[in-house]
Amino acid sequence: MAVLPQCQNRGIGSALVRRGLEEARTRGHRLVIVVGHPEYYPRFGFIRAQPLGIRPPFEVPVEAFLALELQPEALHGIQGVVEYPPEFNESS
Repeated sequence: MAVLPQCQNRGIGSALVRRGLEEARTRGHRLVIVVGHPEYYPRFGFIRAQPLGIRPPFEVPVEAFLALELQPEALHGIQGVVEYPPEFNESS
């Protein structure tokens, strides 16, 4: 998710995140993993994933690899390396 610099600080990013999380819940997803700004995503409830035993498949700062439960206890017992779909690598 990104917002053009000239359009930032208008609530656009927050609205996009909230809508995306709402849609994920509606679709029955249990949790969300993001690689994102460590000072931005915690306002939505995201926490560091690596101390929970959830690791990225690539180098990323610990503070930028975040997880959010969409359903209670969704992170309970979840550990391992996140596997991204092939499309993720195509966008880099």
